Amino acid sequence: MFSLKNKKAVVTGGGSGIGKAIAVLFARQGAEVHIIDLTVESAQEALDEISKSGGNVFSYACNVASQKEVVATFEKIGSMDILINNAGIANVGKADTTTESDFDRVIEVNVKGVYNCLFAAIPQFRLSNGGVIINMASIAAWVGIPDRFAYSTAKGAVMAMTLSVAKDYMGENIRCNSISPARVHTPFVDGFISKNYAGKEAEMFEKLSKSQPIGRMGKPEEIAALALYLCSDEAGFITGCDYPIDGGFIKLNN
Repeated sequence: MFSLKNKKAVVTGGGSGIGKAIAVLFARQGAEVHIIDLTVESAQEALDEISKSGGNVFSYACNVASQKEVVATFEKIGSMDILINNAGIANVGKADTTTESDFDRVIEVNVKGVYNCLFAAIPQFRLSNGGVIINMASIAAWVGIPDRFAYSTAKGAVMAMTLSVAKDYMGENIRCNSISPARVHTPFVDGFISKNYAGKEAEMFEKLSKSQPIGRMGKPEEIAALALYLCSDEAGFITGCDYPIDGGFIKLNN
């Protein structure tokens, strides 16, 4: 079950964190994996890990916010079966404390970046007679998260795009779902805490971990396992859905 043999998968932001975990697992399950990250260097660790395990992997330096770069990259990759729209950035701030430049930056990457990849991938899916798309949303699209105005706005848009794409391309054998993680322990989270809570890293890590009712952050590998199922043939009846994977955050955080 859950084999991806003879499948070609593209993972944006696949150099670290959730993206890397997805790339590694998909390669292990037989997929030819194409990692898109901001620089070749940022994808190198994932590339090395997959290659050493005998996986089939390629990497590309590409800014997902640039449609020109994205289209050129996807044309190099060619026909494909799976797209994981995982690349994204975060921002701290409320509506009146988020600067215009920060808002624009989050929208450029987290919304336009997803759109650019969808725009470039759909023609390649047609060459494969269909495929599967996973957009990485967030619990921030479901519930109010303090000081995450721009990020929540962007992830709400990602969830809406998921529904639109699922509806528009159902007749072309293209499935589209989204995944909404709560906090997941990645290098991104460590860097975020270090940047925004200097001197209080341990305290903030503990606080963020316990904000999930289950008492800890998620693991990238747990998100990857859900993505694997949704991209497998076994999930062929699933499209137009969002899947929270949140340690009980949405329903149990009273």
